[in-house]
Amino acid sequence: MDRLHMNLLIESIYKELLPKLQIDSIDAHNPVVVHTVPVPWQLLGTGNYAAVLCHPDYPDLVVKIYAPNRSGFEEEVEVYRRLGSHPAFSECLHAGENFLVLKRLYGVTLYDCMQRGLRIPRWIIQDIDQALEYARERGLYPHDVHGKNVMMAEGRGLVVDVSDFLHKETCSKWNDLKRAYYWFYLPILSPLRLRLPYWLLDLVRHSYRFFCRLNQRQSRPQRLKPNQIRH
Repeated sequence: MDRLHMNLLIESIYKELLPKLQIDSIDAHNPVVVHTVPVPWQLLGTGNYAAVLCHPDYPDLVVKIYAPNRSGFEEEVEVYRRLGSHPAFSECLHAGENFLVLKRLYGVTLYDCMQRGLRIPRWIIQDIDQALEYARERGLYPHDVHGKNVMMAEGRGLVVDVSDFLHKETCSKWNDLKRAYYWFYLPILSPLRLRLPYWLLDLVRHSYRFFCRLNQRQSRPQRLKPNQIRH
């Protein structure tokens, strides 16, 4: 996109989108809530930090706006700076006041592929693996990579959300998803082309999160009470 069109988009963001957009952060563990979107802007989706919108005059770009009191904006700008240009990731074309203008990625999330009964070839998983290794080589730490944050587009794997790639804590979500893919999806679900309803996918997702939290609690060292300490 040339500089003129980018300037027009940024002007529209400041004059039309930001003054009228109503976005709330209700629960830190759940997606932000968007109440009002000004015409002709369209809401594409929400995450735990921000909402993603697009304007019909700029179909190849999206605007990611962070909700009030949600941290992570500066970190995401740094992540995109380190990633640079890579076919499996978006690119940050402009960073404003609590919003990013990003290259739009078209495709279907692996989560939605399961609901639609679309076959997920193994090279999609391999593409994402290679993209995450590239991110590690750039000094990043792939984090929170799951079925809703990766996509399949024209036979290639894409990584949609990189906002947590500066978090150094160990995250097993992608390895757990790969394990389920090779052990269960590939030999059983893929040949059947089953369409799994969202309620079932959400049940699996919430159950996975529950067991992850349970394992974290069990792995934490227990603190002894004063009367349990032996001298």
